[in-house]
Amino acid sequence: MSEGIRTDLSPAPDNLDEDDRLRPEFVRSVLAAVEAGDSEVARELVRPLHPADRADLIELVAEDERADLAEALGDLIDADVFAEMNDYVREDIVETLEPEQVAEIAAELDTDDAVAMIEDMEAEDQAAVLAAMDPEDRAAIEDALSYPEESAGRLMQRDLVAVPEHVTVGDVIDRLREDSELTSDFWEIYVVDPMHRPVGYCQLSWILRTPRNIAISDVMMRQQTLLPVDMDQEEVALRFQKYALISAAVVDSAGRLVGMITVDDVVHIIQEEAGEDVLRLAGAGEGDINESASESYRGRIRWLIANLFTALVASSVVGFFGGAIEQMVALAALMPIVAGVGGNAGTQTLAVTVRAIATNQLTQSNTRRAITRELAIALMNGGTIAIIAGAGVTLWFGDWHLGAVIAAAMMTNIVIAGLAGVLIPVTLDHFDQDPAVASSVFVTMITDSMGFLAFLGLAVLSGLVSL
Repeated sequence: MSEGIRTDLSPAPDNLDEDDRLRPEFVRSVLAAVEAGDSEVARELVRPLHPADRADLIELVAEDERADLAEALGDLIDADVFAEMNDYVREDIVETLEPEQVAEIAAELDTDDAVAMIEDMEAEDQAAVLAAMDPEDRAAIEDALSYPEESAGRLMQRDLVAVPEHVTVGDVIDRLREDSELTSDFWEIYVVDPMHRPVGYCQLSWILRTPRNIAISDVMMRQQTLLPVDMDQEEVALRFQKYALISAAVVDSAGRLVGMITVDDVVHIIQEEAGEDVLRLAGAGEGDINESASESYRGRIRWLIANLFTALVASSVVGFFGGAIEQMVALAALMPIVAGVGGNAGTQTLAVTVRAIATNQLTQSNTRRAITRELAIALMNGGTIAIIAGAGVTLWFGDWHLGAVIAAAMMTNIVIAGLAGVLIPVTLDHFDQDPAVASSVFVTMITDSMGFLAFLGLAVLSGLVSL
């Protein structure tokens, strides 16, 4: 978590544009100074920037220019900047540093940010960095790394303020003023019992507005949201959103207070999880523009191969009706429309359903209602599109028979697409599979296959053509 705060709310026009992005000419001027070997000029240009903007600068330059830029800027690329960096870019920079340098940066970071920097390193490099750290910092990092990835244990900060329940408000204020070892950033104080289990919490504003002689147990809120250390980060974000939390205590299996998670960390999770689901629906892997081409290739190709095989299913349906298509060329021109519109309808329902599952809006208690709702929407959409498509084909080809066939096929495929778009992700979620990963492949296969089958099959059954 970065501690830097921008005090200049009207950035200099030669640095940032109206959307708070670094201007291209500014980036070029910094790179020109680095290429000319004039590090001092580069540092003077970058010094006024907020740590987040310095991180953006590193990310905007080409991969082969980052090491030289970081070296020229020196201590301007500090812990706050590393905390704001994209994961892939941070890995590139860390690889150029000695273990002692990485250890020094990690020691200045909050535990969650230090873990994020160290966790993806090679085992040998990770061991070297940990060996160079102070024992206390090393123990905190190793403890965090022992928890599952993307869990509350990886995300939490160890630095917090906890007080026993028998003290007074005055005792708490005195400790906050006198104890130099306390963390400098906190909004809530946790009250613990002798076993270090949280029994309540106090916001700083409550303490400041309460007389010194009042017991902290009389001020604290006993009802609190406690997060298990192994809780998935997506569930953590949902708890923050549902209960409007500023921070929350993290407890181990024995119920002892081991850390806290703050809302600024959760904002990153919400953004990350939302983008992750969209990218998974598209089969685009991590989808980060800083990811290497080879990693992006590996993330995408397997879904393209899966899509190739599912496309063969749709192709076999078309092949079965080859003779009918030869009799009426219009069928070949119109059948992609049926499949395409059905595919879009299925994607709409799929996106809504996956989002509802991810945000806990769709659960076992309301699944039937959600299916009924999507079926009703599909019937309305199907009826509307069927009328438009049927009338258009009748007017264009002058054949009401063909218009009726495509109208019926549209209606059929859109209804099937709507049901597939909700049933497939719900079924995958029921079997503890991520519905965002594989749903789109199956929905596309169903809408394409059923679109072709419905259109060509109805054309044969109606006597418009024969097999």
